[in-house]
Amino acid sequence: MRTIARLSLTTVATLTAMPAAAQTLTPLAEARLRYETVEQDNLPKDAHAVTTRLRTGVEAKAARFSALFEAQGNLSIVPDYFDGLNGKTDRPLIADPRSIGVYRAQLRYAAPGFAVTAGRQRIALDDERFVGAAQIRNNAQTFDAVRTEWTPIKGLKADVTYAWGVRTVWGIDGTGQRQRAISGDNVFATLGVATPIGTATAFAYLVDQDEAVVQNYRLSSQSYGLRLNGTQPIGKAKLSYTLSHARQSDWGRNPNDYAAAYWLGEGAVELSGSKLGGGYEVLGADEGRALTAFNTPLSSIFKFQGWADKFTTTPADGIRDVYANVGHVWPVVGRLKGVGVQAAYHRFASDRLVRRYGDELDLLATAKLDRTALSVRYADYRADGFGVDTRKFWLQLDWTL
Repeated sequence: MRTIARLSLTTVATLTAMPAAAQTLTPLAEARLRYETVEQDNLPKDAHAVTTRLRTGVEAKAARFSALFEAQGNLSIVPDYFDGLNGKTDRPLIADPRSIGVYRAQLRYAAPGFAVTAGRQRIALDDERFVGAAQIRNNAQTFDAVRTEWTPIKGLKADVTYAWGVRTVWGIDGTGQRQRAISGDNVFATLGVATPIGTATAFAYLVDQDEAVVQNYRLSSQSYGLRLNGTQPIGKAKLSYTLSHARQSDWGRNPNDYAAAYWLGEGAVELSGSKLGGGYEVLGADEGRALTAFNTPLSSIFKFQGWADKFTTTPADGIRDVYANVGHVWPVVGRLKGVGVQAAYHRFASDRLVRRYGDELDLLATAKLDRTALSVRYADYRADGFGVDTRKFWLQLDWTL
């Protein structure tokens, strides 16, 4: 905390100290208004949340150097929900507690083929399956870190981060297992190479959740793997595909002794604004003990395994997700731009002792009007061996300066 406080002061001092003639100042401002409701069959009351999130800040650039400072606040207008901290456990969880604080405070040096960013920053690597910004939540995830990006030659990029702190979605009042920040010696490293069939990436993610109250260190892990992501034209259509494999085991002070595998294969075809895709993702299990399956605690977990958030922590027997999706985007509809609709279906099962978990249907409609993005989202999870039936609905407006 003291380190980032000093860095915040340094960032502000840097913003004011840069020569006025040499610097470019860019104001930063975002606002979000959202209604979210959850019906969960094992709880007596539904959750209803109307929240608003505000971000404001400034970025100053001078030659190859820049300094950025951004504050963030989340307000609960209708607080009829369990936010993880307020004790309303008779209602479902909506992980948007009230909060105010520093969202980003970073210094950056960027030259051709090389960049270093130090401070509290947003980090989203590849598809955010292992390390992400969790932007769906109002108190989005950031990292107190030093990140180096190096492109020595065209088509080759190394990206290495050392993060000593994770600022979680639980905000300024986070406590217990839902800490406001989790310390540890985290290392994220990727090496990407451009090939004729796509970008091949080798990665290593050393996650050090060094807080005893956070699952007694059992979320600390080391993951090593490979990923291929590419696109190819097929006549007037475009084929996109992703393949990935990783191995994970215990790391740091984790008392568990385990090893688990990760597999992903997905593809999609796009033509004239329409898209049809599908995939198969496996977060493997070891021997069925709690927190010994493949876990990704620093990911943007909402993007994966359905929007109902039934698998934010991987079950002890792992999970297999077979999914299909279809969508269409209209570039312009009247005053609206990027009008899109999307539907996805998931079938979940365990990896170990294969058995059904449940099914989920997700629906999404999006559009943009000037500086405001609009979205309507729905998720319907039908339990068949894991969890309970859950339905979620979101209506959201996002404005950006």
